[in-house]
Parts: sequence; C-alpha cells; structure tokens
Amino acid sequence: MHTRLFFIVNYFKYIKMKNLHFIIYFISLSLFFNHCTIKTPDNFIYVKGGSVKNKNSKLFEKKLKIKDFFIAKYEVTQKEWTEIMGYNPSRFKGDSLPVETVSWYECIEFCNKKSMKDGLKPYYIIDTINKDFINADDFDSIKWTVGIDEKANGYRLPTEAEWEYAATGGNKSKNFKYSGSNDLNEIGWFWQNSGDKFLNSGWYWPMLEQNHCRTHNVGSKKPNELGIYDMSGNVREWCWDVHYKSNPYDLTGRIWKGGGWIGADFCCEPSYTGYLQASGKGADQGFRLCRNK
Repeated sequence: MHTRLFFIVNYFKYIKMKNLHFIIYFISLSLFFNHCTIKTPDNFIYVKGGSVKNKNSKLFEKKLKIKDFFIAKYEVTQKEWTEIMGYNPSRFKGDSLPVETVSWYECIEFCNKKSMKDGLKPYYIIDTINKDFINADDFDSIKWTVGIDEKANGYRLPTEAEWEYAATGGNKSKNFKYSGSNDLNEIGWFWQNSGDKFLNSGWYWPMLEQNHCRTHNVGSKKPNELGIYDMSGNVREWCWDVHYKSNPYDLTGRIWKGGGWIGADFCCEPSYTGYLQASGKGADQGFRLCRNK
C-alpha cells in the first residue's frame, strides 16, 4: 500500500499538478480499491478484527485486540475430511455432516494436507519423532511437537480468542447469549433438540440413544451476525490453545469451544471453555478452519 501511495504522489509532482484536492481524491481512490481487493476464500468469512463487543463474552472489556482473519462458514464436513485424509472416522455418516471423532493431532494434519493440496504454505511444523517435552498431559498418548509458521497462508485452527470473537458476532455483535440468538433452538443442535423429538426431562444417556440424538448437516440452522453457522452446538470445535493445570486436581489439554449435540445448553455459550487431551476423540468432537488475512 505504501509503495502505491509513493508512486501516486510522486507522479503528480512530476507532472507539476498543484491541485491538492485532486491529489487527495486519487490517493483516496487508491486506498478504496486496495481495501476492496481483500479476497475472501470460498466458504470463508472475512472477520474484521478489534476488541470483543459482546457483553456476554468473558473477553468483554479486556485489553485484547483481535487481528483480521478468515474463518470457515461451516464446520469441516465428512466429505471434505475424506477427500483429504482418505478415511472417515465419524460415528454418524453423511457427506454434509460434520466430521467427528477426530483428535487435535488429526486436525493439525488435515490443515497441512489441505494447505498443500490447495497450493498454500502449511501453517504447522509437525515433528512426529521428538516428543513435546512441554506437554505435561499424562492422558495424551501422542505428544507430537507442533510449531507454527506465522507468515504461512495455509489452513489452521482458530485461537480461543479468535473463535470466541467470531462466535459472539465480532464487530457486528448484537449481544446474543449464544452464537446468533438468545434462543439456542434457533441456531444450534444440543442434547434436547438433536434427536427425533425435543427432550424436556433431565439429561440421561439411554434416553438420548433411544431418541436417536446425533449430529446434523452443517448450516441447517440460522447463522450468527457474521454469517457463520453452528458455532453453538452440533460438534465441539478444537482450538489451538492449551489449557494448563491451575490446581492439583486440574488436567492439561487442548481447548474446545461451542458445545455439541450431546452437550448441555451452557456448553454452547461462546464464553464457555472446555478442554480434552489432544489425542482424545469423541462423537461430538470436530473443528472448523481458519486462515490468516
């Protein structure tokens, strides 16, 4: 951008045009077209950064500025996963259903493989030989060492802050309790509405099985303010961040957000943070993609 402005200004100096308003007009025009050239990848949303505006977020009024980024409209589907990875681990099968029963490590692999397939530079640096000596999670059976290339344009997992910022509506937030509504039933699949009928009694696993509770096609509920689907419910979504032990009874793990078809309504609130060992899997554990701007 700065190079473009330099040439524009010097061009007008060269031809001895002294009309300042005319120069400002052309500079403004250049800035406008530069802004408009931000190309959003297919099925992604451009998220303009800033501070969290949703008062229900735990990040509200924190001194935290989110950078601009891209986030996928939908959770990664089984069709997308199978095309890249060559297998489908999901319990509930369907091309348009979100992939689930995937570990954090598998999602990191997917990001790099899809990046290479799409001609992008992989974001993650994965060492499968040397164990991560910082990883203190006794339940993590893999412990790969995973680094990042911050300048890479490839696919990646969102950070917890990026995820929560996008889920709460970003700079278009309307202060909803969930991602896109105060009524979870409008925008998300959770334990009460994910089966054949709406369940009004308490959570009881045999009852959920009998009711055929399950995942649903991505994008089948309303989106949030930014046009992003299923950030409350359907499947829990892996994030990049680590949850560290805060007391002797706590556990270490990778963070997930958004709740899922099997979970409680409070887990679907964007402010809620859960975690699981990076090698862990579940029929309600999926993810969505991000990219740097």
